Amino acid sequence: MIHHDHSTAIGTTTGTALSVFATLDTQDYMKTIVLACVGAVVSFTVSLFLKWIWKKVK
Repeated sequence: MIHHDHSTAIGTTTGTALSVFATLDTQDYMKTIVLACVGAVVSFTVSLFLKWIWKKVK
């Protein structure tokens, strides 16, 4: 039976994630949240508009 030691991979992944999170500002998080909300609203609005257009075409 082969035993795999994943401690190096886990340590590398965790260290990379923590260093990325440490360099991000709160403003970056807020900007991401706001842009995600705007994108969701625009996507929903366009979907409703296209459904309305499709009903008019039929």
